[in-house]
Amino acid sequence: ARALRCYARARAVLRHYRHLPSFRAIEDESHAIMADLAQRLRARLRDDTLDPKELTECVEMLLQLEEPPEELCEEFLSHAGARLEAELAALEAELPRADPSGTAATPPPASDILDFVDRGSSAFVGNLCLLAASYRSLFEGRPGAGAGRLEAFAAALTTRYFELLERRLALERGLGDTSLLALAAPRPPGKEGPGLPDLLATLASSILGQLKAVLAYVQLFTARDVAFASLPYFKGEFCVEAVREGLVVAFVRWLCRTARGFADGPAERGAPAAPPALLLLLARLCLDYEATTISYILTLTDEQFPPEDTGPALTPGPALCAEARGAAQRLLDHYVQVQGAAVAQMLRKSVETRDWLGTVEPRNVRAVMKRVVEDITAIDVQVGQLFEEGVRRAQSSDSSRRAFSVYSSSRAPGRYAPSYTPSAPMDTHLLSNIQKLFSERIDIFSPVEFNKVSVLTGIIKISLKTLLECVRLRTLGRFGLQQVQVDGHYLQLYLWRFAADERVVQGLLDEVAASAAHRCLDPVPMEHSVVELICERG
Repeated sequence: ARALRCYARARAVLRHYRHLPSFRAIEDESHAIMADLAQRLRARLRDDTLDPKELTECVEMLLQLEEPPEELCEEFLSHAGARLEAELAALEAELPRADPSGTAATPPPASDILDFVDRGSSAFVGNLCLLAASYRSLFEGRPGAGAGRLEAFAAALTTRYFELLERRLALERGLGDTSLLALAAPRPPGKEGPGLPDLLATLASSILGQLKAVLAYVQLFTARDVAFASLPYFKGEFCVEAVREGLVVAFVRWLCRTARGFADGPAERGAPAAPPALLLLLARLCLDYEATTISYILTLTDEQFPPEDTGPALTPGPALCAEARGAAQRLLDHYVQVQGAAVAQMLRKSVETRDWLGTVEPRNVRAVMKRVVEDITAIDVQVGQLFEEGVRRAQSSDSSRRAFSVYSSSRAPGRYAPSYTPSAPMDTHLLSNIQKLFSERIDIFSPVEFNKVSVLTGIIKISLKTLLECVRLRTLGRFGLQQVQVDGHYLQLYLWRFAADERVVQGLLDEVAASAAHRCLDPVPMEHSVVELICERG
């Protein structure tokens, strides 16, 4: 450095008087000395033990000797890269190596996470910052050494550094408070245990509490004593893209997607289906999120991490609420289909396994009909724990006492019974079809509303439609028809009170009775008073 300073002061004088032999000899000798110095400095550049400060001084002297900047730029980055790569290799040596078979090998004793991060920050990050600053001071404005080369160089190294950090963080276990998860089941009637409202409250408060705790953790990044927290390019991006969008919005969407997956996702082979109570619970949770929780979470986040006016676009609250409501709707629809299918399966087996031609005269309601009423009553209790009652159509005064026969209520049994024989089947069947033209169409799989009455109506429609289709495939004798008549009247007595409109139940049961009569070889119905007596006794 001292030789360079002396040469820099003398260079102009030597050039000015180089026409004099004595000065030319001194200049030639000086050039030789400087050329030798340049060779020594270039040799020193190849020394791996050079620290960033010595490297910078070495390149600075070579630039003063008017060495080509593009060559020095390349050597500078090459030497700096080798040193930084060695520091990354030292960090990677503390991480477990991945086994080719896919399982992780036994990790070496890992240092504390804080020590790991501190070494990475003070060594790798510190040196990278020093080298970047030196590069700019040395080469800025010089041809062949643009800032683009530095950016590409730094980006490749920092990408590797962040990968190592992620791998080290992934080794950590037990971050934050952990608690035992107890498997929960809804309380059966008359037994001890948490009910569905208790489980819902526990689930909702647990999720919200953990979300608040995580927000408190990441708020440390914006504390006043953190140097980078006040930098606008960090704080604006961190508050919006990292916390609000990347954490809170992403979590709400994950929650809705996961809940919906219990209804949408195909179950693995042999895996049990989601319990109906879980579908109901998650539907109510998503509905509560749509109503209040999402708005509360977003407001809380915006208060703790205020977004900038000119920052990136935010996901609007109504869009998240729509996703939550969509998930709730899909779960509730699936709940109706699952519960309806369970009741329908009982009815289907009871129809398919019975000899309807050779059966004896009915004296009792079949046990499966009592089981159907019991199951639907239990479903009514279960749904009522989480959803409001809903609106019912005004009931007629004699709903539970309405006559149920193999003929539609608009026809008198005595008038048509004599002419209804296998040789002349068109009378009642034609009248039944004509009546359907003027009755309201029943949509079996229509979306349900978020209330108990709508849910129960959907389940009853699926069940009775299945009964209808099964009866259409059987051939019945006289007593088989009468058994259908008794069973149908029993269902009418008890199911109308669960439906939004009793005419839905009556209409489907009328179709069951008409189909049974049409499929009967000897269609002689039982007296209605006898039917009532059997059902009351049952």
